[in-house]
Amino acid sequence: MFLTRLFSSVVLVIIALVTLLQGSYLLAAVLLFISLVAYNELSKACKIHTEGQYLNALEIMGAIGIFVYYGMVVFSESQAAQMLSVLFVLIGFMFVYVFTFPKYHAPQVMSAFFSFAYAPVMFSFIYQTRELKYGIYLVWMIFISSWVCDSCAYLTGMLIGKHKMTPKLSPKKSIEGAIGGMIGSALAGGLFGYFVVEKVVQEQRITWVFAVIGAVGAMISQIGDLAASAIKRNYEIKDYGHLIPGHGGIMDRFDSVIFTAPMIYGLALLLIK
Repeated sequence: MFLTRLFSSVVLVIIALVTLLQGSYLLAAVLLFISLVAYNELSKACKIHTEGQYLNALEIMGAIGIFVYYGMVVFSESQAAQMLSVLFVLIGFMFVYVFTFPKYHAPQVMSAFFSFAYAPVMFSFIYQTRELKYGIYLVWMIFISSWVCDSCAYLTGMLIGKHKMTPKLSPKKSIEGAIGGMIGSALAGGLFGYFVVEKVVQEQRITWVFAVIGAVGAMISQIGDLAASAIKRNYEIKDYGHLIPGHGGIMDRFDSVIFTAPMIYGLALLLIK
C-alpha cells in the first residue's frame, strides 16, 4: 500500500509540474477532466446517481453545465458571464426537476447543484489563479498551503496534540495540529516568497504576503478536508472513488485543495499589486 501511494504521489507531482508550468489550455483541460470525475464521485456519494443506469438526467445536466462553465472561464474575460453560466446550470437542474417530476426529489436536485458548485466551480480557481499576474508563482501556493499544512498538522498533532478539534467527526485531529499546520504553511509560503518570488516582484515586499497566504490557505484547507470527511460520514462511504491507487478518488486526494484555490485567488487580488 505504501509503495502504491508513493508511486501515485510521484505521478501526481509530475502531472502538476507539467500542467501548472504550462498553464493555459492544457491546465484548463486537466481541470475540466478532474471536475467531471469529481462531479461523478459526488453524484454517487450524495445519492444523485441512479443505480443500474449509466447517467441520469441530473448527471447529464451537470456534465453539460461543467462544459459551459469552463468555456466561460477560459474563453470569456467577463466575470458576469461566468456568474450567469452558474445560474444557467441552476436553471437547467430546475428544468430537469420540473419536466421529469416526480422522478427526482428536491434533495437530489439541491445535491446536484451543490456538487457542481463544490467541485467544478472551485477547482476552476486553480486555472484562474494561474492566469493572474505572477500566477505562475501564486498557483503553487494552493498546493503548498494545502499539502504542507497536512504534513505539519500530522506531525505536530502526533508529537504534542492533546485537545481534539472535532472529536465526533475526526477524533485524530487536534487543535495543536491545526495550529502547527498553519505555522508550517506560513513558513513554507514565506520561504517560497523570499527565495523565489521576491526576486521577480519589484513593486512590493512579497515575503510577508506569501506567508499570510500560506497561513490563511492552511486554515481553509483544513475546513475543506473536514467538510469532505463529513459528507463521507453522512453517507457512510469510505472513499469517493478509486481513480488514484492508494489514495481513493479525486475528492479524497484534492478535498483540501478545493477550498484553498478560491481563497488563494481572492487573497492574491487583495494583497498583490
